Amino acid sequence: MTFVRSRWARAVIALLAACGVVALLWWRGPAWSGVAAAFAAVKWGWVVAAIGLNLLSVLVRALAWRTVIVQAFERPHPSFLLVFSAFSVGLFANAILPGRIGELARVAVLNRRMPQQGAWARLLGTVFAHRVFDLIAVMGLIMYVLLTAHIPDWAVTSLIVVVVVGVVLFTVAIMGARSDHFAGLDEGLGAVRKVVRLARYGLGVMRRPAAAALALCFQLLGWTCQLFAVYTSMRAFGIHEALPAAGLVLVLMNVATIFPLWPGNVGLVQAAVALPLFTYYGVAKARGIAFGFGLQAIEASVGIGVGLIFLAREGLSVAMLKVMPDASQAETPAHDTPQVATGVETDAERPRARMSG
Repeated sequence: MTFVRSRWARAVIALLAACGVVALLWWRGPAWSGVAAAFAAVKWGWVVAAIGLNLLSVLVRALAWRTVIVQAFERPHPSFLLVFSAFSVGLFANAILPGRIGELARVAVLNRRMPQQGAWARLLGTVFAHRVFDLIAVMGLIMYVLLTAHIPDWAVTSLIVVVVVGVVLFTVAIMGARSDHFAGLDEGLGAVRKVVRLARYGLGVMRRPAAAALALCFQLLGWTCQLFAVYTSMRAFGIHEALPAAGLVLVLMNVATIFPLWPGNVGLVQAAVALPLFTYYGVAKARGIAFGFGLQAIEASVGIGVGLIFLAREGLSVAMLKVMPDASQAETPAHDTPQVATGVETDAERPRARMSG
C-alpha cells in the first residue's frame, strides 16, 4: 500500500502504461502518413461547430452546478459568472493535471468568493451531488448506445461498474442529504463530524424534487450537446456515420478516461476510439486515429482555453492551482452562519470578493 501511495510509484506506473500504449500504436497502428492526410482534409466549419457545442455543454453543466449550490446555501447566492469561473478552472485543472484535482480546485476557487465560513465543506457536497447527476446522464447515454450500437466486450465490464456505482452513489446522496441548511451546527461536534454535516447540507438539492429535476435536465442537456459535438467532429474528419456511432465514441472516450493515468490519457483515448470505428463501421484506422486526436483537441481547446481565461481573471497560476485544494481544507468549519454586515470590513473580510461577480 505504501508503494501504491508513493508519488514516484504512481509516476512509474503511468510511464510504463504510456510506453505500452505508444508501442501498441506504433507497431499495430495505422500508417502515420494516412493520419497526416486525414488532418489535411479536415473541414474546419464542422470543427467550429463542435467547439461551439462543447462550450454550450460547459455553460449548461455550470448552470446545473449553480442550481445545486443555490439549494445548499442561504442568500446571497454566488452569481452564475462566479460559478462558471470556478467550474472552468476545474476543467482546466482536470485537463492538464493528473487525477481529478479539478473537482477540488473548483471548490477552492469558489470558496474564496463565499461569505460563509466553512463554505468549502458544503461546496464539496455540491460537487458530489453534481457528479451524481452526471452519472445519471451517463447511464442514459449508455442505455442509448446499448439499444442502438454495439459496445466492445472490453468496455462492458467498465460500463457495468459505472452503472452500479451510479446507482449506489445516487442512493447515498439521497439518504445522506440534509435540507435544513439554515440550522446551525450543534455545539460539541468534532471537526470531522462538522465537515460531514456541512457536506450533507451540500446535498440538499436531493431533498427538493423540483430543483433536482432542473439540475438533472441541465446535465442531460449538457451531455446531449457533447453528443452532437462528437457527431459534428466526425463530420469534420469525413466520418459520415449516424448518431449512435457518435454515442459509442462518447461512451468509449469516457471509459478510457475513468482512471486518468496521465493528462488526458492521450494515446489510450485514440486507441479506444479508433478500434471500434474500424471494427464495427469500417472506418480506416488512420482516419480513426486522426479523429481521436482531433476530438480530444476540440474538447481540450474549450476546457483549457476558457479555463486559462478564468484562471487569469481569478489572479491564479498553475502552481497555485496545485496547492489550492489543500489550502481551502485548512479552513475551520466551526462557524457556518453568514457574516452580518456592519458597514466596516474586518481584516478577514477584505480579501473576499463581492458576490455580484
